[in-house]
Amino acid sequence: MFSFDKIINMKRVLVIISVLFCAIQLNAQDRKFDPAKFQADLEQFIVTQAALTPQEASTFFPLYRELANKQRSLFDQMRRYHHIDTSDDKVCAEAISVIDQNDIQIKKLQQAYHVKFLKILPAGKVLLIIKAEDKFHRMAFKRMAKHDSDRQDK
Repeated sequence: MFSFDKIINMKRVLVIISVLFCAIQLNAQDRKFDPAKFQADLEQFIVTQAALTPQEASTFFPLYRELANKQRSLFDQMRRYHHIDTSDDKVCAEAISVIDQNDIQIKKLQQAYHVKFLKILPAGKVLLIIKAEDKFHRMAFKRMAKHDSDRQDK
């Protein structure tokens, strides 16, 4: 008979193994960026970190993808302003204004979708999802930075 502590320890071991597996897979990737693979890895990481059941995942991820698509369009708008003439103050002021407005829109979107997430999942799992997404993106950024520095060293 399994005790509650043994079950918790087994879950921790499974989470650690899953995280290591994702990290190894992501580290081994030495080719161009694949958005579909990135999304699949992100979703798997979230499922593991937040311990989502298949039913929870099937109701959560359509909303999550909807949010991501809306955020992506705002990030794309902001990306247009990365390469502007910084000697033109009028253009720069417009860029700052648009970037600020998009940042506010992104936060409002996140807030609205967090409310939607809370309607389908417990608050604890929603917070774990938010933390998992942040952690995954930090790991991906570090991996890309390391990959870039390794390329420059060659």
